[in-house]
Amino acid sequence: MLFEKRGFVRRFARNNAPKPVKVGEEYDVEITETGSKGDGIARIKNFVVFVPGSKKGEKKHIKIKEVRTKFAIGEIIEYTKNLAEG
Repeated sequence: MLFEKRGFVRRFARNNAPKPVKVGEEYDVEITETGSKGDGIARIKNFVVFVPGSKKGEKKHIKIKEVRTKFAIGEIIEYTKNLAEG
């Protein structure tokens, strides 16, 4: 099939694959990186979750507010112990 040779089927399937997070779910996450706009970045089953208002090294309890094709956006529900403090 022509589409398969160009990778269309593979890309289409990957973009529509089920996401490991859903809107409204809550998670305890560790912020491991900082995004280009200053948002903290956590990963849930290797899926990127942006967490505005957080910094690298912090642990947060978040609620997923939005899920997109390649990432999700979480909202801080509760501040937990900062890893840098021990």
